Amino acid sequence: MASVHSGQTQNSEREAPKLSELLEQGWKLYEEVDSTNEPTASNPIQVKVKRGIMKLEEATRMVAQLDLFSRNEELEEVATADLKYLLLPVLLAALTLRQVSPAKRPEHLSTARVYFMDFLRRCKDYNISSFHMPADTPTGEESNSQVPTPRSQPDLIAMATQRRAKIERFQQRKATEARLAEVRVLVQGGSVDDEVLRELHLLQVRRWIPLAIEEVDSIDQELQILKRMDVLKQSSVQPSLPRKPPMKPFILTKDAVQAKVYGAGYPSLPTMTVDDWYEQHRRKGCLPDQGISQRPVDAEGEDGEKESREDDEEALQKARDWDDWKDTHRRGYGNRKNMG
Repeated sequence: MASVHSGQTQNSEREAPKLSELLEQGWKLYEEVDSTNEPTASNPIQVKVKRGIMKLEEATRMVAQLDLFSRNEELEEVATADLKYLLLPVLLAALTLRQVSPAKRPEHLSTARVYFMDFLRRCKDYNISSFHMPADTPTGEESNSQVPTPRSQPDLIAMATQRRAKIERFQQRKATEARLAEVRVLVQGGSVDDEVLRELHLLQVRRWIPLAIEEVDSIDQELQILKRMDVLKQSSVQPSLPRKPPMKPFILTKDAVQAKVYGAGYPSLPTMTVDDWYEQHRRKGCLPDQGISQRPVDAEGEDGEKESREDDEEALQKARDWDDWKDTHRRGYGNRKNMG
C-alpha cells in the first residue's frame, strides 16, 4: 500500500510542470502565433493564444512565489538561469494583444500595456539598457476631457526628439539582433561557458526593450482612437422629440355651480366647466373642426342661403293651408270610389 502511495506521489510530481517548462512552452506558442500565415482570428490561432497566456501566467505566479527578482539587488546578483524569466511580461503582453474580441479590445490593450510597462520598469531597475521610460498612464488620460484636443500648432521640437529616439531605437535593435544571431550560433554549437549564456539571455531581453516601447506608443494611440469613436457614437445619437406634458386630471362639470360643489368635495382635483373646457381646447387648436378650411362666403353662397329661406317659408305656408283645410272639411271628403 505504501508503494502505491509513493508511486502516486511521484506521478503527481512528474505531472506538475516546472518553471522552465512553462516558459519554454509559452514562448514556443508565442513564436508559432507570431510566425504563422493563418488569420489571427482563426480558431486554431486563438486556441494557441489562450494556451500560451495560461502557461505564461502560471510561470509568472511561480516567479512571484520564488521571489526571483528584487529592486534591491544588482544585475550581477541575478543568476544566469533566471535572466530569461525577465521576458515573461513581454511574452504575455504580445499574446494578449493577439486576442480577438472587439468588445474587450480596450481591456486587452490596457492589460498588455501593464505587462509592457512592468517589463520596462524591471529593465530600468537593473540598468540593463539606457532608454527613456514611457508615461505611466496612456497619453490623454491625465486631462479631464473625454477626447484630447489637438494642438493648434505642432511642437516641432518634440516631434524631432521623438523621431530621433525612434531612429536610435531602430539602430539599437538592429545591432542587438545581429549580435544575438552570432551568440545563438555559439550556443547551438554546444559546450559554452556561463558568460556566453548570460550574454544570450541579456541580448534577448535588450532586443525586446525597443519593441516594448513601440508597442506602448501604439497602444496609447489605439486607445485614443477608441475613445474618440466612443464619443462620436454617443454624440451621433439623435435627441428624442420633446414630449407634451400629460394633461392633469380634472372634473368636467356643466356649469360654475357644479364646479364649486365638486371643488369642495375633491379639493385635490381642479374643476372645469364645459364652456371652459371648450374655450381651452379652442385656444390650443385641439377641436375636431379646427384646421378645416372654411369656404368663403361668396355671391353664390348668399343666393343659396336666400333660396333656402324662401323654400322654408313656402313649406311653412303650405302646412298652415293644410291645417285650415282640415278644419273645414270632414274626414273622407271627396272619396267616392266606394259609393253605390
